[in-house]
Amino acid sequence: MQTEILNLKTEREDDVLSARVGGRIDGSNAARFEEMLRSAIEESDRAVIMDFEQLLYISSAGLRAVLVTAKSLWKQGTTFALCSLSDQLRGAFASSGFDRVVRIHGSRREALDSLDE
Repeated sequence: MQTEILNLKTEREDDVLSARVGGRIDGSNAARFEEMLRSAIEESDRAVIMDFEQLLYISSAGLRAVLVTAKSLWKQGTTFALCSLSDQLRGAFASSGFDRVVRIHGSRREALDSLDE
């Protein structure tokens, strides 16, 4: 089985890190995904927004990587949010209960605007 390449592009605007994730996150690359995120996050970030607009699939291993990242950020007082999830991804987060503990926004703009609330 060939896994599609995982893409992670980050950009920082002041103290907010936006991570745009594309491809697939599954058991073959979830640990690498988690490490890529960890290395992109700085202690001075007040918020991290993960944009899943280009994400095609996430497995339970990928969901776990997102949760581990979220917990780490919460411990340091950093806001964490997801945005631009397809209906399929939204369903995966809902069925796992993550949508009750992780902020999910319709777009990156909505996620950024929520930081000022």
